[in-house]
Amino acid sequence: MKFSSRKPEPSRLQLTAMIDILLLLLIFFIVSHQYTNSETELSVSVPTAKEGADPSRQKGEIYINILSDGSIKVEGNVVDLPALLEKLSSIAMQYENQPVRIRGDGGVPYQRIVEVIDTCQKAGIWNISFATQKPAPSK
Repeated sequence: MKFSSRKPEPSRLQLTAMIDILLLLLIFFIVSHQYTNSETELSVSVPTAKEGADPSRQKGEIYINILSDGSIKVEGNVVDLPALLEKLSSIAMQYENQPVRIRGDGGVPYQRIVEVIDTCQKAGIWNISFATQKPAPSK
């Protein structure tokens, strides 16, 4: 009796799964990049400074944006000083040495920025930095 030996067909390289994974990774990095820039308020024109610290964001840093009309925005929401104090107090209780960056518009009265700094200190936050930008190159 003669048995036939059938060899299975060689398997093909499955690209569908690899393409799915690459697309998911691409979506992940695009979305995570958007969240890193979400606190940068485009309507705030920060003052210029020739010297300054590295503008890189610290881990867990909170951005407080002070718009030209004096309103305060944190995490995309407009807040007043008591609400800012409550938010920062709850964060300061959980995280020691919480970094905060204040992005005040160049046209905001200095008194408004001092009020925000005072609110940060009342909440127990002392790691405060200020956002500036380099001056435009002279022609």
